[in-house]
Amino acid sequence: MAQGAFDRSRHRAAPRVLAFAKLIEARAHARLGDARSAAAALAISEKVLEGAEADPGDEPAWISYYTPARMAADAVEIHRDLGLPAAALRWNQRAAPMRESDFTRSVGLRMNVPATAHLQHRDLDQALAHGQRAIVILSRVRSTRATDYLADVVRAIAPWRRDPRVIELSRLAHKAIARSTSGAAS
Repeated sequence: MAQGAFDRSRHRAAPRVLAFAKLIEARAHARLGDARSAAAALAISEKVLEGAEADPGDEPAWISYYTPARMAADAVEIHRDLGLPAAALRWNQRAAPMRESDFTRSVGLRMNVPATAHLQHRDLDQALAHGQRAIVILSRVRSTRATDYLADVVRAIAPWRRDPRVIELSRLAHKAIARSTSGAAS
């Protein structure tokens, strides 16, 4: 669908919109484990976005959030999904920090992604730091996506399940998941 949107709109849509369509395509390929197609779509997104940054032209206001820093944040998840933690963590350095007060769920989700990338990279200390922050933030949010991301970090940290810090992190994550799925107020 993202490929079709890009192809059909190539000569009509604003460049930033086209770049975002390619980002969505890259994310889909990454979820399917297709590294080559994900890399190609991400490269096109980056190139088109650079052009949009240089000359925004007449673009809709709703796409203004799609900046190189936002693309970098999504690239972290793309590379994490592909099992390429070193690349994910390099992209994470390019991603702009978000203010928690403005984007609580988004910040929690974004903290979760480098946590799992650090686990893939076998860096438990960094994973715990990001994971704890993600859990604290996401425990205040009722969202299926947030619950899914919390479950991802619990699965990814399982190889270290005997470490007392991991036991505590897992306990906090399970508590946040239970609170979210029970429908209790956050």
